[in-house]
Amino acid sequence: MGILVLLLLALYFIPTIVAFARGRHNKGAILVLNLFLGWSVIGWVISLVWAVSSSQPPVVVVRPPSG
Repeated sequence: MGILVLLLLALYFIPTIVAFARGRHNKGAILVLNLFLGWSVIGWVISLVWAVSSSQPPVVVVRPPSG
């Protein structure tokens, strides 16, 4: 019974575990979102997407006009 509870807790906190493993700068906010809204499927999915999304802004290369 205790192992089942630990397994369910680990599944519940997958977004937080991913955020800490990836070294996200906003891992505390992901933890809070996961803790308070993770019980709803939408809150859990949002926190997971936030945890796995890229923290690097996209690089835009601008080429000077040729001519």
